[in-house]
Amino acid sequence: MSALEERFQVELNETSFSNAKTVGDVQRLLQQPAAHRTEYVYPRWTQRAPVRWLRLTVYYALVWPATQILGHPKVVGRENLRGVRRPVLIVSNHITRRADIGLILAALPRRFRHRLSTAMGGESLQRMKHPPREWFFAKRWAYYFGYWLATALFNVFPLPQHSGFRESFRFAGESADRGYSLLVFPEGEVNNSEDGRMASFQSGIGLLAQNLLLPIIPVRLDGVWQMKRERRRLAHFDEITVRIGAPILFPPDTPPEEIARRLESIVLAL
Repeated sequence: MSALEERFQVELNETSFSNAKTVGDVQRLLQQPAAHRTEYVYPRWTQRAPVRWLRLTVYYALVWPATQILGHPKVVGRENLRGVRRPVLIVSNHITRRADIGLILAALPRRFRHRLSTAMGGESLQRMKHPPREWFFAKRWAYYFGYWLATALFNVFPLPQHSGFRESFRFAGESADRGYSLLVFPEGEVNNSEDGRMASFQSGIGLLAQNLLLPIIPVRLDGVWQMKRERRRLAHFDEITVRIGAPILFPPDTPPEEIARRLESIVLAL
C-alpha cells in the first residue's frame, strides 16, 4: 500500500484497501477520486531535553494549578500503576479537547506525566497548521498559534483517522523506544452525544496495541460531560473523577477488532 501511494501520489483508505481481494479491486481503488497525499509532520523536536524541561516548567507553573483549581479531580486506581516502569499505552474516553489531557496528566505518577506523548486527530492538527486561506487573518493566526502551543506544551502528534496512519504508528513506536508513554483517545472525536454515552472505540487502537505490544492502561473520565453540558469551567467538589484500571496485555495474535471491543468494555466498566 505504501508503494502504491508513493507511486501514484495518492492516499488510500486503509479499510478499503484491506478489503481488496484481487488486483482488480486495487485497480478500482486507484481509479477512484482521491486527495493528494497529505504530509503529516511528526514533531520529534518536542521530545528533546530542552523542550521537555520547558514543557514541564510551563505545566507546573500554569497547567497543573489551573487543573487543580478548576477541576480538583479525584483519582481512583493509581495503585494499579505501582511497579509499572516501562512505557505504557493509555486509552481513555474523550469529552473535551481543553480539559482531558490536563486531567489525565494530573492523575498520572510523575514518571509517566513527565514523558507522555498524546495522539491527536491528524486531520484536526493539519487544519490548525494550515488553516484555509479564505479565513480572516486573525482566525488563521489563532489556529496556527494553537497548533504550535499544543505541539510544544502537550507533546501531541498526528494520528489520522482515515488514511496515512502507518507513519503515525512508526512515530509512536519511536517515542516508546525513547521512553515515552502514549495517550490515545480511541473514540476518535470528543463526546457530543445528548446523554454522555461513550462512542465505540475505533479498530485503529487495536492495530496500534498489536504493533506496540505495550502494557495498556485503561482510563475513564467521569463528571466532565456534565460540566460540558452545563457550559461550566469550574467543577463542584468531588464531581470529576479519573479512574485508572490495571495494566492489560493482549496476546500478539489477538485481532485488532477484538482488542478495540475489549478495551471499550473495560473502560466502560471502570
